[in-house]
Amino acid sequence: MPVSKMKAVQVPKPGGDFELVERNIPEPGRAQVRIKVEACGICHSDQLVKEGYWPGIQYPRIPGHEVAGRIDAVGADVTNWKPGQRVGVGWHGGHDFTCDACRRGDFINCQNEQITGFSYDGGYQEYMVAPAEAVAAIPDDLPAADAAPLLCAGITVFNALRNSGARSGDLVAVQGIGGLGHLGIQYARQMGFRTFAIGRGKDKEELARKLGAAHYVDTAPGDPAAELQKFGGARIILATAPDSKAMSSLFNGLSRNGKLIVVGAGSDPLAISPIQLIGGRTTIQGWASGIAPDSEDTMRFSALSGVRPMIEKYPLEKAAEAYDQMISGRARFRVVLTM
Repeated sequence: MPVSKMKAVQVPKPGGDFELVERNIPEPGRAQVRIKVEACGICHSDQLVKEGYWPGIQYPRIPGHEVAGRIDAVGADVTNWKPGQRVGVGWHGGHDFTCDACRRGDFINCQNEQITGFSYDGGYQEYMVAPAEAVAAIPDDLPAADAAPLLCAGITVFNALRNSGARSGDLVAVQGIGGLGHLGIQYARQMGFRTFAIGRGKDKEELARKLGAAHYVDTAPGDPAAELQKFGGARIILATAPDSKAMSSLFNGLSRNGKLIVVGAGSDPLAISPIQLIGGRTTIQGWASGIAPDSEDTMRFSALSGVRPMIEKYPLEKAAEAYDQMISGRARFRVVLTM
């Protein structure tokens, strides 16, 4: 008889403990696909589901928006995906095609954007369904456990850098050597930027250089902005660590016409004056991740260039332990559930 049940890890209510449960394997709707999940990354944003910080979530909810696996079944209206294809789903979980942003092709800013693991159940389960437009093809030479973090952390920094306006040879500084930053350093180097890594403490320098940084700026002893200015200032500072005070302290390290790109999602305001912006015609930009084609570009570039996340693997049954490893900051640097 065909298998009809699966294991899943759900959050029963806001602030509740993770529960390992048995559920019926879901059936895809007309415009959906069903994915047999092989790996799912645990992201810091999963805390928004776990603790109920994101408005409108219906519980119980299965988190997970870094999903890698294979198409298992397709809905009646799906023509561009077939069972057996290797695919993934990231943060952007679908769009309505009809709002003003979608009509202009700006799907990441859809007024009714769906978010994987928030709007519907995500990848902390053995099978999941997702809208066909949210699905991205995974290259054959990229293992599922490596692909999963690229669908959130990877696409966020890759897409921000490639749309930053920087050109090969420009000085690009990556603030933070963590889940986002360790990938940002690799991408910046492989894109041909003069890559600087910014971290706190000399103990991070060896890893930063191993990842591809040409220079390491230690924020502990002094003024990191002044250190960047010794080299002419940064065309781009990619701020990955969610520390608004640290981001603000770097702003004067930009070159003329430089840009601070914020991808680390902190809640405190930045302390940057209008004079700082006007003086060098500098800018601040926030950057969301991207849509499925951006995920595909991220993974293809990673497969081609050798960019890989540093991961720790846990079985699905140990999702609570894996989440604790991530949320505590002990992980080096991404945590991935394997099925």
